[in-house]
Amino acid sequence: MRRLARTAAIAAWVAWTAKAACGQPLMDDGKKLFNQIALPACAVCHTLKHAGAEGAIGPVLDELRPEAARVEKAIRYGLGQMPAYTALTDAQIKLLAEYVAAATRP
Repeated sequence: MRRLARTAAIAAWVAWTAKAACGQPLMDDGKKLFNQIALPACAVCHTLKHAGAEGAIGPVLDELRPEAARVEKAIRYGLGQMPAYTALTDAQIKLLAEYVAAATRP
């Protein structure tokens, strides 16, 4: 019983530290990029609960739960109807990709 409780406590701590590692600046800045800075804004097409976005064209990111590398590739090169975002800096693309990945995790 104690072993199970210890395992549960460790799992909870790992989950908490992983979420804390994302950091509030990542979440705040990523949300701003998602909703306003990227043109057209990601929120126009995609649904993402954390960003308050209810787009109806692209995939629902909360259901897709993409990894950051997948998001980064889509932003850089486009995917299907989604255009490549060539006006964003490398730092903005990485931030946006990390934000989407973090925002879609429980």
